Amino acid sequence: MDRLAEALADLDPDDGTVDSAELVVTDDVLVKLFALGPGAELDPHEHADSTNVFHVVRGTVTVLRDDVAEAIDAPGVVLHERGDVHGARNDTDEVAAVTASLCPLPGSG
Repeated sequence: MDRLAEALADLDPDDGTVDSAELVVTDDVLVKLFALGPGAELDPHEHADSTNVFHVVRGTVTVLRDDVAEAIDAPGVVLHERGDVHGARNDTDEVAAVTASLCPLPGSG
């Protein structure tokens, strides 16, 4: 039943790169795993019609929202309301991982 452990084992990003896997895809929700190598970044972006929740599941991820950056250690949860500009980066020397849950999916409403 647990989709996270297997996906984490399969992802091994190099420095500066991001590997990803889709953990859950349904008609109304997406849960995606991002493994960030040291120095890697998920570019800031927004979801105008969806709520996005980050779950830090490994290491420390620096979460970016608007002009604020905060290091979040696993386990950690960060809510991004609809329209929040958000991203993440790995400022450590180890691989870090975060899931991102998006609901509802754009166009599903």
